[in-house]
Amino acid sequence: MVKLIALYKKPENPAEFDRLYFESHLPLARKMPGLQKADVSKITGAPQGDCEYYMVAQLYFDSMEALTAAMSSEEGRAAARNLMSFARGLVSMMFAEEVAPVSVAG
Repeated sequence: MVKLIALYKKPENPAEFDRLYFESHLPLARKMPGLQKADVSKITGAPQGDCEYYMVAQLYFDSMEALTAAMSSEEGRAAARNLMSFARGLVSMMFAEEVAPVSVAG
């Protein structure tokens, strides 16, 4: 499984960012073909104290080919245009491949 990770810096207006992200962007992103799972987490802090990041989103796909196809699709392009309309300069994106499951023994 591979994922697209989007890491967002703190916006000037968090309430407006949240409204645009959750009401506008996320519904578009959820329509991307081949999307298996998505999760969004708000950053609450860091071991060193304050953190410049606000939120992280992870979109999971079966393969890099599926991720690339989703990003190139009409739905993927619409989601990207929407995101850039309010998060340009705030978002960094990267690809990751899951390499090993980690279990925590109890």
